[in-house]
Amino acid sequence: MGKAPRHVHFVAIGGTGMGSLAGLLAARGIRVSGSDDALYPPMSTMLEQWGIPVYEGFRPEHALDQRPDLVVIGNAVRPDNSEARAVIDEGLAYLSFPDALYQLAIAGKHSVVVSGTHGKTTTTSLLAAVLLGSGRDPSLLVGGYAHDFGGSFREGQGEHFVVEGDEYDTAFFDKTPKFLHYGARTLLVTSVEFDHADIYRDLDHIKVEFRKLIAGVPRDGTIVAAASHPGVRDVISEAPCRVLRYGVEGDGLDWSCAALEADASGTHFDILIGGERAARAFVPMYGRFNVENAIGVLAAATALGVPPDAAIAALATFKGVKRRQEVRGEERGVAVVDDFAHHPTAVRGSIGALRQRFADRRLIAVFEPRTNTSRRAIFQREYADALGDADRVVIRSVAETPIYSATGAVEEFFSSQQLVEDLGERGVPALSCDSVEEIIAQLTTECRAGDVVLCMSNGSFDDIWQRLLAALRGSSESAKR
Repeated sequence: MGKAPRHVHFVAIGGTGMGSLAGLLAARGIRVSGSDDALYPPMSTMLEQWGIPVYEGFRPEHALDQRPDLVVIGNAVRPDNSEARAVIDEGLAYLSFPDALYQLAIAGKHSVVVSGTHGKTTTTSLLAAVLLGSGRDPSLLVGGYAHDFGGSFREGQGEHFVVEGDEYDTAFFDKTPKFLHYGARTLLVTSVEFDHADIYRDLDHIKVEFRKLIAGVPRDGTIVAAASHPGVRDVISEAPCRVLRYGVEGDGLDWSCAALEADASGTHFDILIGGERAARAFVPMYGRFNVENAIGVLAAATALGVPPDAAIAALATFKGVKRRQEVRGEERGVAVVDDFAHHPTAVRGSIGALRQRFADRRLIAVFEPRTNTSRRAIFQREYADALGDADRVVIRSVAETPIYSATGAVEEFFSSQQLVEDLGERGVPALSCDSVEEIIAQLTTECRAGDVVLCMSNGSFDDIWQRLLAALRGSSESAKR
């Protein structure tokens, strides 16, 4: 776009990407405002800290009374949204979030896009942290709170802009995936599996869009791909540029690892380049999938010119991301962990990671099927397989209410009770509860010292983590009286 805007208004500012871009622009001194329905932490807290005013609800006057230079419309906004509709009808300048991000922040930089069904937020944050820790000065925008950067964005003076590339669609007026808008020059692909059943019909439908992403990388660019996964191997088969293949193990990998060892601080592993041991590395995380993400980051960082020893050293100092295996606290000897996992593959990975971290402790998995995909019957059996690795499972039951879908009417719904029965057949005791209050009451009664409670949801989960810790603390104080 031409002259830089002086005032930018965001419709649906509470999304992680939208809020992060709002914060980046506010840090530049641009006037920023926004509107949204009820917000929850961490984005609500960050917007308040950044001094960005947010109007509750959507109304035309929120935008029209201010006449901003640019309005950014989020992908959560429907075509009948009165505020967005007024912006368009009145002729105000507007952009989708990814187009605004590219035009206002990425253009002119070396775009480093991290894509994939799982692991995007952690891998994006880790790659940016490695670039920063090895003496680069990268910019960053990520869909989560990265502890290394004290937030979800960073504006650096270096040549690289590291961005999380989401496969979800862009806006109601642009149904292409967001990741197609970022001009990827270096692309990291962590995984390609079926998700977002509201906009994708099946895995092949998702692969079509990933192939477009791959095809858009310039001939002198680089693709770093988790080629041990069949979905990734499929979409990179006709890549137009150099491809670096990585994974924990497998044939034909340029970067892989061996001799994984977990201890109280994280995971140690050997790095293999072209099948030959190159170095010993450490990442302060747990789980095979996190080690795989770290291998991908090392491959990408070296492709961007970072010496391998500098990248390995920076890897070891990573501080992590909020809501990714985050220990919220411990009361009565019970550790309460918060995690964003919601796809079966991510659920299995998070449980496996905590098995390593808390090897001798009973693991209770608490799961809220909240996403458009998880509320359907699509992954009914897969959730049983994924949750079956826990010692005890508690599920928040899901009502069979209408589900938005652009791919056809939803007729088969996820069944919490069926999941309980399937887990029972595997010898895993499970319980379905109608409310968070019921879950907390159950856990407060049955938890014992040494237990680890892993709460998994992509939403606020009604603040179950703090409420459970408070209930455990209260019961402990009552027992002392």
